[in-house]
Amino acid sequence: MSKITKIETGKRNKERVNVYIDDEYAFSINMELVYKFGLKVNEEVNKEKLIEISKSENLSKCKESALRTIERSYKTEKEIRDKLLSKEFDIETVDSTIDFLIEYGFIDDSKFVSMYIKDRIRTQGRNKIRYSLISKGVNKLLIEEAFSELDRDDEMERATILCEKKYLNISKREDDDFKIKNKLTRYLLGRGYDYDIAKEVIREVFIKYKGE
Repeated sequence: MSKITKIETGKRNKERVNVYIDDEYAFSINMELVYKFGLKVNEEVNKEKLIEISKSENLSKCKESALRTIERSYKTEKEIRDKLLSKEFDIETVDSTIDFLIEYGFIDDSKFVSMYIKDRIRTQGRNKIRYSLISKGVNKLLIEEAFSELDRDDEMERATILCEKKYLNISKREDDDFKIKNKLTRYLLGRGYDYDIAKEVIREVFIKYKGE
């Protein structure tokens, strides 16, 4: 059976240690795992224990990678999962990491949806926001639940503000009402607003500025 012959603190990272087995460098692990597994010099270790240590070290690295990603910006479960898989962590390790992140509140798709909509709703319509959230892997039910809490009048008001600004810009170089309305419609639809909202908002803007 193999034996641990040396355990030394890493030179660059004091939170990691280098483990030597039978006088040869074997692996580097987080200091916490040394205590967790009770590793010490002259201890005999079998293949099964080494595999267990390797899995724990891999999980530790996966968690650290996920937390670094979240520190930069809040992410959805799918975004974190895709990021970890792209770093070639195995599925079992990624699943365990995701469970850890959810349990301790580091990722919460419901909270993410609310924050995302609140941030985007000032300049984008529901359709564009919905498409973006779906592409991030958010459950459609969570999205619709969050949208159900929005006030349609507020959405109309924001769309009107955008439409007015666009109208004033377009009308400086275009005097054909039909063309102006088409451009405004494309603009609002491109922003993600429903056709009904776009139609109503454009009508109100024309009434305000042209009395028709």
